[in-house]
Amino acid sequence: SCSRAKDVTMPAKLPVSFFSTRSPVIDLFRGQLDYADHLRQDSEIVLYFFYAPWCGQSIAAKEEIERVANRLSDQVLFVAVNCWWNQGKCRKQKHFFYFPVIHLYHRSFGPIEYKGPMSAVYIEKFVRRVMTPLLYISSRSKLLDFLSNYEPGVLGYFEFNASPQPPGYLTFFTSALHSLKKDYLGTIRFGVITAKRLAEEIPLVLSGSVYLHRHVNTSLIYPNDTMNYTAENICKWALENREMLIRWLRPHGGKSLLLNNELKKGPALLVFIPYDPLAEIHPLLDEVTKVALEYHSCNKSQAAEPDLKHLGDPDSPAFDSSVPDAPMKLSETFSITKYPCCNTVVLPQWHSISRTHNVCELCINQTLGVKPNKVHVPHCNFLEIEAALDSFYLQEHTFFQVISNTIECSNFLSFYSPFSYYTACCRTVNRHFLSFISSEKTIFQTPKVAFSSHGKKDNAQHSIPHIEDRNCFIPDLDISGTNITGLSCRTNKTLNLYLLDSNLFWIYAERLGASRSTHLKEFAAIVDLKEEVHYVLDQNESLTGSTLENFIKNFSILYSPLKRHLVDDDASVHFHNHRAITEVTANTFQDAVVLSEKNILLLYYAQWCGFCASLNHIFIQLARLLPPDNFTVARIDITRNDLPWEFMTDRLPTILFFPSQRKEQSVKFPEDVSVNLPNLLKFILHHSSLFSSEPCTKECLHKETVLQQGHISHLEREIQKLRSEISALHQAHDQLEAQLSEARREEHRLQQQKHTLEKQHKTLKLHSEQLQATYDQKNQELLEMAKKLQELADASENLLKENTLLRILVASKEGKLQSKDEIKESLQPEHTVSDNGDVSVSTATGTVEEERIGNIDSIDNTDSIETEHSSGNRTK
Repeated sequence: SCSRAKDVTMPAKLPVSFFSTRSPVIDLFRGQLDYADHLRQDSEIVLYFFYAPWCGQSIAAKEEIERVANRLSDQVLFVAVNCWWNQGKCRKQKHFFYFPVIHLYHRSFGPIEYKGPMSAVYIEKFVRRVMTPLLYISSRSKLLDFLSNYEPGVLGYFEFNASPQPPGYLTFFTSALHSLKKDYLGTIRFGVITAKRLAEEIPLVLSGSVYLHRHVNTSLIYPNDTMNYTAENICKWALENREMLIRWLRPHGGKSLLLNNELKKGPALLVFIPYDPLAEIHPLLDEVTKVALEYHSCNKSQAAEPDLKHLGDPDSPAFDSSVPDAPMKLSETFSITKYPCCNTVVLPQWHSISRTHNVCELCINQTLGVKPNKVHVPHCNFLEIEAALDSFYLQEHTFFQVISNTIECSNFLSFYSPFSYYTACCRTVNRHFLSFISSEKTIFQTPKVAFSSHGKKDNAQHSIPHIEDRNCFIPDLDISGTNITGLSCRTNKTLNLYLLDSNLFWIYAERLGASRSTHLKEFAAIVDLKEEVHYVLDQNESLTGSTLENFIKNFSILYSPLKRHLVDDDASVHFHNHRAITEVTANTFQDAVVLSEKNILLLYYAQWCGFCASLNHIFIQLARLLPPDNFTVARIDITRNDLPWEFMTDRLPTILFFPSQRKEQSVKFPEDVSVNLPNLLKFILHHSSLFSSEPCTKECLHKETVLQQGHISHLEREIQKLRSEISALHQAHDQLEAQLSEARREEHRLQQQKHTLEKQHKTLKLHSEQLQATYDQKNQELLEMAKKLQELADASENLLKENTLLRILVASKEGKLQSKDEIKESLQPEHTVSDNGDVSVSTATGTVEEERIGNIDSIDNTDSIETEHSSGNRTK
């Protein structure tokens, strides 16, 4: 019968020990979670390691757990539980979505899940934090060390003189454990002070007070009057009010949005340093955190106070004694107000007074009239700058005659306030503004100061100005002199600072541009996700506090001298010269394309672009057709190489042509034209034959003629090559035709064989059906004969039984007759025998004999019948 096979489920194999028997880790490989809870009752600190035997991360973390257990087994109980076996209680009660999972318990408090790197030093650091969640501050030096740390710190003051456990201490202790439970990085440190003298320095007066130390903002004391004094509230209050000057990033290595979410917040400075959590001192980390602290210390910043005193100094090089009104005007402008509010205005090129580039320094000054109270007036207000701009454009013709290397200053009364005046000092700069800014010379290096009188507004049309950071235009605030203190509050490009352990996450540094061959894993990069750029700190310089400060300052200024780091694919550089198509990378783009004297046809492609791959044979043919002395066919993988923004593209494939001697006039191949060899040749020849606007001399014409003749001869050679290739292709075509005809004949023969085989198959099938019918018929006959044989066997058995009974009957009759004869013979007298008696006796005797003979005949007949039946059965 064709019954369906049943599914067979193989039972799971019995689990085996995951840790060795000599390991200090107790391995419950059958998932005995109840026994694990029983063990926890007798230990103060317990670490649970939940694993799956097949999990690669669990196998890798096993050695790290054993390493930690070997160091802390005398203080911590380490228990490993197999949470994958289906018959274990751990699998039934716990529902983990990933493995391994580490839980820690401090007595009855827990579980505290560890989500950090599966490294022995990090796990041990976290376990020690759980063992001692509070740091005991016993001296003033320890207090200073605690407060000077870059991580947020929470201090609690408790007097242990009155009682062994003062009120609130256990709650504060539990809040420290809560912070580790909510923040596995342990960024908030908790300390306890027992000496009243130390507590008063913070200041903390009452026992049970909690103090949150902050470096930049004002430190806080826990508000007992508005919030309940509970462990959850203290932890929540500390987490909400902590300062994060610099954050550690520890990606777990799987799919995560951690980096993406952090980079979305704004420009980020990523600093990669080798970090040992168990080390007592970290010199490089201290330097980095010091820079972060200075960068965020806005209260100490004096950058809002412009330093323009050098303009009023008679010894200043900016002062020109040939201008008679200069001392009076300078004194009138800058000496009255000590702290004016200034900003720099870069006028657009199309502005009426901006023949080249015009830069003006606008400063708000309270110089005349009754001055309002300084407490109620903002020190520097953007609205005042906006009002000054309106007044400035009403007097724009005053600066119309400004000349190079001359600063022209004027004082104007604001139209929005009777007490405010502003000073505008303007000058022109050359066209190459960025390179001028990045040079060591400042804009105001050797100017001639000239004041102009007030004039009336003209009818010139003007546009909205662009307000910029003024630090680049003030001599005392250039790149080398800008103080980093409070820089995050003085720029619109505030950086978020992050730390990464280069021992664990160096692969991220390599993706950002770090060298793969370096032995010192120190690296810094600024990533601006919004602008799609990132900058790399010069790797030839060591990573120190000073180099990091300069890196931040160079990024923060208006016209940053930092160059965008371009990702380069070095793998293709080694073999591009051996190809018909030149492979271009980010490093070779400038030399191979921009600075090359040849005509360059550049293809932008990507490995995943199928349309790009379909154009390869066209570009190979094109490279063979074009003369290599004047033309170069190149390509660049745009997904592996970054180019300057003006050379980037937003679609693939893209074809650009860079004419010789006119690379700035690059042309894009039209998107609506099919990409084939004739169209590409027309496109190249059309744009490479453009003549210069200058009249061509005889020498130029001769060179052009020679060049054209060279092109014609090259094309003739290529045409000859193509003709020879065409003839070779015709021969190959004929050979293929002959092979195809032979293949067709073979196919026809195979078709005939196929038909013959089909006929034979039909005949065999018919014969098979006939044989099947005959087989069924014979099978039926055999069944009928077997039935008859069964009936004959039953009849034969009955006859044998009857024959046996008859024989028994005949034997019994013979015995009876013999006994009767003997009796009669004994009773017959010897001398009284008469004739009648003789006759009767003889008659009786004859009768008996006849009966015996008849019985014998019947028995013989029966035997003959049985013999016939048996012979008949044997015959059948």
